[in-house]
Amino acid sequence: MVMKHNFKGIVVDLKEFAPKVVKRVNSFMENYLNSLDNAAPNLKAAMSYGLLLGGKRARPLLVYATGKAFGQSDDKLDYAAAAIECVHAYSLIHDDMPEMDNDKLRRGHETVHVKFSQTQALLAGDALQTLAFEILSDQNSQLSDKTVATLTRILATKAGYSGMCGGQAIDLDSEGKHIPLESLKLLHSKKTGALIRAAVLMGAYASERATSEEIAILDEYATKVGLAFQVWDDVLDVIGDTKVMGKTQGADISLDKSTYPSLMGIEKAQQYAKDCAKEAIEVVSKLNADTSLLEQFALFTVTRDH
Repeated sequence: MVMKHNFKGIVVDLKEFAPKVVKRVNSFMENYLNSLDNAAPNLKAAMSYGLLLGGKRARPLLVYATGKAFGQSDDKLDYAAAAIECVHAYSLIHDDMPEMDNDKLRRGHETVHVKFSQTQALLAGDALQTLAFEILSDQNSQLSDKTVATLTRILATKAGYSGMCGGQAIDLDSEGKHIPLESLKLLHSKKTGALIRAAVLMGAYASERATSEEIAILDEYATKVGLAFQVWDDVLDVIGDTKVMGKTQGADISLDKSTYPSLMGIEKAQQYAKDCAKEAIEVVSKLNADTSLLEQFALFTVTRDH
């Protein structure tokens, strides 16, 4: 793969960039949580636990990678990156609850409802969802009101009925059923793909430089990357190691969910994910910008072990 160069002519390595993203966005989110009062300490503790306990920070990474490709500063991207991670964290807290998937393990640790109670987990998820929009609308971001409104619309749409929540509802309705491949694609384009699309789009709009044509290319890239990401998640549910993944291997199988391996077979599912990642790279390479991080992320989605 031929990598592009950033504006200083230095190749940006995802393996070096990703830990910096984790450190940066974690520090930002922790400081934001610490700035809240202590009127409800148990809730604050559950929020902090659910938000800060590990994770790849893939969505913030995409915000930073996309925004930086168009020359935006990290300081202005922090708010969009933290906001989307708050939404992702809330979704995981609720997804793990007995009313949903009833998972006991997340990122190698007890899930929020196991450690704090179902009541606190429900409230923590609710509070993190609203915190996302508090962060996004913070005037300290120094983003224009128009940009903030656009970012808010993207996150709300991709996280709500038309996106993640709608996908989760379809997923729950599909348990114990064998749905066709096209229905599975629709499900995951909402449940997983929508927030990945949101991350890329938010990075692009937060740059305040990307044109409508460039944003269309980025959205196509994000759609393909989101699909590759989910297909590979399904693959890992079959072949992954619980200790490495930090969540229970075979969880989807135990719930009798339709997955890409169950519909296509494990080898075809693996190849399909790799094909989607390759297509994503081909799409984003059309941009006249430093897309090396986005290209490497596409490869990462289908080579990771967790």
